[in-house]
Amino acid sequence: PVAIQTEVKSVEMHHEALTEALPGDNVGFNIKNVSVKDIRRGNVCGDSKTDPPLEKANFTAQVIILNHPGQINAGYAPVLDCHTAHIACKFTELKEKIDRRSGKTIEAEPKFVKSGDAAIIVMVPQKPMCVETFKDYPPLGRFAVRDMRQTVAVGVIKDTKSKEKAVKVTKAAQKKTGAKK
Repeated sequence: PVAIQTEVKSVEMHHEALTEALPGDNVGFNIKNVSVKDIRRGNVCGDSKTDPPLEKANFTAQVIILNHPGQINAGYAPVLDCHTAHIACKFTELKEKIDRRSGKTIEAEPKFVKSGDAAIIVMVPQKPMCVETFKDYPPLGRFAVRDMRQTVAVGVIKDTKSKEKAVKVTKAAQKKTGAKK
């Protein structure tokens, strides 16, 4: 979410140097000209040339309600635990109620969903958040919905809409790519 582009000096896992890290790998890396204050929990790094991680305006997900005492309507805003991020996301639109096993539509635009239901829901993060579709990047595409200190639902992301945002390029990244100011 901070949209910083820089050069990675080294990548390591368990104090052993790696040539590359794949989605889901838990690694440490040394980067040039980025302050520790710029890095926060839930930030995602990636290849800035081919597929940069971007902040999402909203995303569509298939959600299975596990255990919620009442019913869930559009406007519900629980905390989503996705990769290392813990961010409140608003359920803006309940698109359809679906069968958990087959994925077939049971009801289009339901008024509410309750425990045991599966649904396709459009969600809007309340703070900057980077997620991806489960199909492209599984670790960034699955989440748990938490409320009242328990897991209320789980889901996978089917589609995302990115926010357009200017990227801050460090001097190290400019030298590496040969970009002018």
